[in-house]
Amino acid sequence: MNIALMCIAILGALSIGLGIMVSLQRIKEKKGTGCPDDPKSQLHKVIRAHANTVEFAPALMVLIYILSQSQMAAWVLWSVILVTVCRIILVAGLILPRTMARPNPLRQIGAGGTYVFGLALCVAVLQLAAV
Repeated sequence: MNIALMCIAILGALSIGLGIMVSLQRIKEKKGTGCPDDPKSQLHKVIRAHANTVEFAPALMVLIYILSQSQMAAWVLWSVILVTVCRIILVAGLILPRTMARPNPLRQIGAGGTYVFGLALCVAVLQLAAV
């Protein structure tokens, strides 16, 4: 089983799934365009979750794909898995709380993990380039 490709698929599904959620929420609220300013609005939350995902997922997917083309060290494989898990945690931290107006642990863990493990993937690609 290729864990790296599974993580790429999960990130892709997360992006597409959130896009579908935005569309369904727009239909439900009869709001064809724009983003409400209210941090309690479900439409606002899913739009932000989708936007944040499409800001990060493509770069992560490319990094993961590049790394999947060679033998990965254990720390690299764990970084791939953990950055994927952190993206899911971040989405949960954006959508599940009653409001986005206040920070919450899920958002903090998801964002922090994305930065840490995303940068680790960048380092791993640089190591590949140096070989």
